[in-house]
Amino acid sequence: MKALAFAALLGATTLGLAAPAWAEDGPGTVAVAQAAAALAPNRFVWADPQMTAVDPVTQPVTVVVSLPMQRAYVYRGDTMIAAASVSTGKDGKDTPVGVFPILQKREMHRSNLYNSAPMPFMQRLTWDGVALHAGNNPGFPDSHGCIRLPTAFAKKLFSVTSVGTNVIVTDQMVGDHLDPMLLETEASQANQAQLASLSR
Repeated sequence: MKALAFAALLGATTLGLAAPAWAEDGPGTVAVAQAAAALAPNRFVWADPQMTAVDPVTQPVTVVVSLPMQRAYVYRGDTMIAAASVSTGKDGKDTPVGVFPILQKREMHRSNLYNSAPMPFMQRLTWDGVALHAGNNPGFPDSHGCIRLPTAFAKKLFSVTSVGTNVIVTDQMVGDHLDPMLLETEASQANQAQLASLSR
């Protein structure tokens, strides 16, 4: 039932023109947010001026995944630089909500829970099997809890994040600027403790 509701929501946003997968020299922030609303499954937009700057001023990257929108948004500082369609956990295998620092990164990884399924550009969010990774992206919740991304987007995202980068999974709608309140949760503190355990 949840899959049908998400499919209806996404169908309403993809009836217009399908957005191209822009490269780094693509549209500005407002255009990224507008294009994100019309993304077809397995599509993305990316317009990160830092990737083409000669002498960039580094700002932190944050990833926000909106479950109702089935979208991942990437921010530098509080400015949206990229967005992609995603496929999150299906009924009974829900993707957890909270703030998760990336705990581990592997360019090529295989699931140790689901028949060695490939998980390219894997970025682990929990030790019990939830991760961002490239995978089947039908435009509605269809995973075992992971957040599946379009392959080219997963590769770009992998290149701009590091262990400790915050990934916020929310059941809220998301805007073109990062809402600092999304970072203020008890889950954030619990997951920071997970990250701290890596250095012991």
